[in-house]
Amino acid sequence: MSMMDKLKQMLKGHEDQAGKGIDKAGDYVDGKTEGKYRTQTDMAQEQLKRRLGPEDPPPPPAR
Repeated sequence: MSMMDKLKQMLKGHEDQAGKGIDKAGDYVDGKTEGKYRTQTDMAQEQLKRRLGPEDPPPPPAR
């Protein structure tokens, strides 16, 4: 079992809290680097949220 699978298993049911933690960590990095790497930090945050999010993504909006 990969480390990401273990993290997903541990965070199951707590995706919102994990997302808040990811945001807080990204804001901390942005503060320490004075926003120098904001674009990279934002991309990393989004990727982590996608990977640690719920197993079944919500359906696309109806048109």
